[in-house]
Amino acid sequence: MLKRTIFLILILLTGISSGLCKAQNKISTEGLLQRDRNGNSRMGQLHIYQDARIDTLISRHVLSNMKQDGLDGFRIQIYNSSDRNAKVESGKREAEFIARFPGIKSYATFERPGYYKIRAGDYRTKTEGTKDLLMIRRVWPDAYLVPDKINFPDLD
Repeated sequence: MLKRTIFLILILLTGISSGLCKAQNKISTEGLLQRDRNGNSRMGQLHIYQDARIDTLISRHVLSNMKQDGLDGFRIQIYNSSDRNAKVESGKREAEFIARFPGIKSYATFERPGYYKIRAGDYRTKTEGTKDLLMIRRVWPDAYLVPDKINFPDLD
């Protein structure tokens, strides 16, 4: 009985102390849109004070990502064959693809034991690739999305 009472007292004390120790203070946003004594608005001003070690961590993260071969994403596979004339046929298929879809980059690859593949596009998600896949399927009905390492997107 004594152990149970002590246990209940400890639970109550931790509940009370956790209410007293808050991680963050509540900040009022009233003064954000007010004007100062001279009538100047403080809107549009942003001051960031941060530790210099944060910049170091960000640059390390960027450098580690640059060392990778690419980003996990999806491409549209339009050709895959291991026939005797697969090398010639894949070249023809890629040339036809470039002529029909000049805005989509194509990639010809060879994988052992003898598969020639033509894949197109650099899509981060399946949703991004679905629009182009529907256009490409009008010409090549067997085209489909495959997971692949893609090039990093341009920062426009």
